[in-house]
Amino acid sequence: MTQQKGTRDAQLYSDAPGQAEADPTQWLDNVHDGIRAVLADSGVAPERIGALSTTGMVPAVLPVDSDGAPVRRALLQNDARATAEITELKGALDNDMVLRATGSAVTQQSVGPTALWLQRHEPEVWRATTHLVGSYDWVLMALGAPAHVELNWAIESGLGTVDGQRFEPMYSAAGLAPTLVPTVLSPGTQAGELSAAAAADTGLPAGLPLIVGGADHVLSAYAAGINTEGDWLVKLGGAGDILAAADHPVIDARLYLDAHPVPGRWLPNGCMATSGSLIRWFQTLSGGVDLVALDDEADTRQPAEILCLPYFLGEKSPLHDPDLRGAFVGLDLAHNRADMYRSVLEAIAFGFKHHTEVFASIGVPLHRALVTNGGSRSVLWKQILADVLGTTLSPIVGHPGASLGAAVIAAVGTGLLEDWDSTQAFQTVGEPVVPNPRHVDRYAEAYAQWRELGDVLTPVSHRLARKARS
Repeated sequence: MTQQKGTRDAQLYSDAPGQAEADPTQWLDNVHDGIRAVLADSGVAPERIGALSTTGMVPAVLPVDSDGAPVRRALLQNDARATAEITELKGALDNDMVLRATGSAVTQQSVGPTALWLQRHEPEVWRATTHLVGSYDWVLMALGAPAHVELNWAIESGLGTVDGQRFEPMYSAAGLAPTLVPTVLSPGTQAGELSAAAAADTGLPAGLPLIVGGADHVLSAYAAGINTEGDWLVKLGGAGDILAAADHPVIDARLYLDAHPVPGRWLPNGCMATSGSLIRWFQTLSGGVDLVALDDEADTRQPAEILCLPYFLGEKSPLHDPDLRGAFVGLDLAHNRADMYRSVLEAIAFGFKHHTEVFASIGVPLHRALVTNGGSRSVLWKQILADVLGTTLSPIVGHPGASLGAAVIAAVGTGLLEDWDSTQAFQTVGEPVVPNPRHVDRYAEAYAQWRELGDVLTPVSHRLARKARS
C-alpha cells in the first residue's frame, strides 16, 4: 500500500484557562481538501476507491441540531471547564457502580459533566441541541451518514456501558434526554453512503460506502500492531497516549478502557492532557525556533537538571485532576532555554512512566514496546523515553497512524480484506532505541522527585485554579 498525504492544520481555540475547542467546519473543509489532494497526488481514479472511513479525537463533544448541523464549536477531550459539574456528578453517583458499568470513573473526559455545563452556561445552545456526537462521527455524518456515534465514543464518554448500552444513571443525574446520544455503531459497520453534495466537494463518487472507523489513539495502536496481550504503545501526539492490548476488559479508575477494533479484544489506556501540545507551546514561547534545533540544544544539557510538571491543561489519566497547573522548578541563572526544553520532554516521559506503574499494579503485562506519531521522529525524545521507562522502544517507521487503521477497517467492513490483522502487512519497524545505562538511574531518582513535586504543588495549583475561575 502506498501512503499518500493530504495534511491540513486545525486550529485549537482556548479562549479562557482550561478551555479547548475546535471548529467542525474547519474539520470538514480539511477533509474535502485533503481527499482531493490525496486523489491528485496518488493519481488513483476516484472510481477505484472502495470505501471511506474516519478517525479523530475522542470524546470530543459536538452539539448538533436535528439536521446534524453544529450549534457551537466542539469541546475537545482535554477541555477542563466543567470542574464543578464533575464534582457534583461524582457526589450524585455511586463511583464504584460507574466504574464497573462504563469502564471509567467520572473525570475531565466524561461527557455528562460537559453536557451539564452546557445546560447551565449556554442554555440557548442546549435548547438547539438534538444530539451530542463525536468528531469523526460528525465528519461521517457531514459526508452523508445518519446521526450516530462510534462504540468507543459511547464508552469513553461515560454515557454508555462497556457493552454499548445507555448508562441510565448518568442520563438521570445530568438531566439528559434519552435520545441525546444517537445510534451506537461498531467499527467496520456501514453507516451510510457518500451524498451527492459531499461527492461534489471531495471528488469521490456518490454512493461510496461510509464505514464507521474509530478513535485516533485506538486506530493508531491497531495500525501499529498492538493486537496481542503484552504489546503496548507510546503515542506521541498532541496529547500523550499509552495503550496496552488485553484479552479482557481491564477496569481501573486511573485509566480509560477502549474496545479494540478487533471484536473480543480490549485496550486499557491512559491519556495525558498535554504532550506534543506542550512542546508546541514551548516552541511558540521560544519564538518559533525549529524543533530540530531545540532538540540539538537540549541534547547538550544534562538529564533532569530542572523538573517540569506538564499539567498545563490540568491532567487526565492517571490523576484526573483538571485543576492541576504546570510548573518549572529548580531553575537558576545558569540554566537556559535548552534546559527548559529538555525538562518538557522529560516531564512527558515521566507521565508515561507513571502510567506503566499503574499498569504493573493491576497486572497488565508490558512486553513489546512500540512508539509512534509525530514525536517519534525526534531522536532525543525517543532516547529520553527509553531511558525514563527503562525499556527498549521499537519505532514504527513512516507510520501513518490512525488513518491506516481506518483504511483497513474500511476494507474489512466492505469485504475487500478478510483479516482484521491485515495491518501487519503495512508496518515497518525501525531500529530499536535502547536505554542508556548512564541515564537510567539518574532518571529513576528524578522521577521520584517529580512525583514528590507533584504532590507538594497540588494544593497550590488548586488555589490558583479556583482564583482563575473566580
